[in-house]
Amino acid sequence: MRIAIVDDIASERENLCCKLNIQLARLSLNAGISEFGSGVDFLAAAGKERFDLAFLDIYMGSENGVDTAGALRRFDADCLLVFITTSRDHALDGFRVLAFHYLVKPYTEDDLAALFDEIVKRLPAPDKYIDINTVGGTVRLRFQEILYAEHYQHQIHIHRNDGSEAVTRRTFRDFTAELSDGRFFLCSRGLIVNLEYAEDFDGTDFILKNGKRLPVSRDLAKTARLAFGDFLFGRRRER
Repeated sequence: MRIAIVDDIASERENLCCKLNIQLARLSLNAGISEFGSGVDFLAAAGKERFDLAFLDIYMGSENGVDTAGALRRFDADCLLVFITTSRDHALDGFRVLAFHYLVKPYTEDDLAALFDEIVKRLPAPDKYIDINTVGGTVRLRFQEILYAEHYQHQIHIHRNDGSEAVTRRTFRDFTAELSDGRFFLCSRGLIVNLEYAEDFDGTDFILKNGKRLPVSRDLAKTARLAFGDFLFGRRRER
């Protein structure tokens, strides 16, 4: 996810950036935040590579955030726009440029948390991640990178979609608790699969697209079939 903060006051940009990073960490979202001191600079950058979310201060010296949003809408209809303001006087103008939300100063951590909870519902396929400690240091894995993971010899072996493997030492329960996402199914006490890479379920095994077979505990077979069906149905609806 790409996020823009547009405000002519550097301290305001820095303050918001810190608060946004707290929310991104809370939701395990991977995002890059860019700061702009003017609407002109923001529009130049947005014209080269689009932003998913932009926070626009309404009053920026001789510039107006609503005017900046109007210029953005001429070439980007999808960016979520959040206006930062001291009042809602520009609510009608915000409606015209399809503003997603207003943050009225002084806003709180709870205000941002509620806003981000709504934002993640609007963004397609949020890029969640998990940080793991390995022998070589901390590794950040996006959920979409994980094929499956298995626990043996007191370690968790995480198999990735590029064919590599990451190994970490922690409890399997703690590890799977972080994969709180409908893509993952717990096949047994020591095996979890990413359903994005499952080609089929034959009643006993998940068959991955690379041909790998992952066994499912007998008592979880019915649940696995239902979970796989729900996942496929949900994916078709998204399309």
